[in-house]
Amino acid sequence: MSKLVIILLCIFLPPVAVFILRGFSGAFFLNIILVLLFFLPAVVHALWIALSDKKA
Repeated sequence: MSKLVIILLCIFLPPVAVFILRGFSGAFFLNIILVLLFFLPAVVHALWIALSDKKA
């Protein structure tokens, strides 16, 4: 998947982006919790995973 699409998903739908990159893992569930608490930390977390992931 294109890096631009992943970054846009990180901004608008962070859990979806993390799920695409990592699947059902601890990072996905952490991102769900961050979305429920406050949206901005979830965006930062998703961007961090997307930009540091070696597979994407």
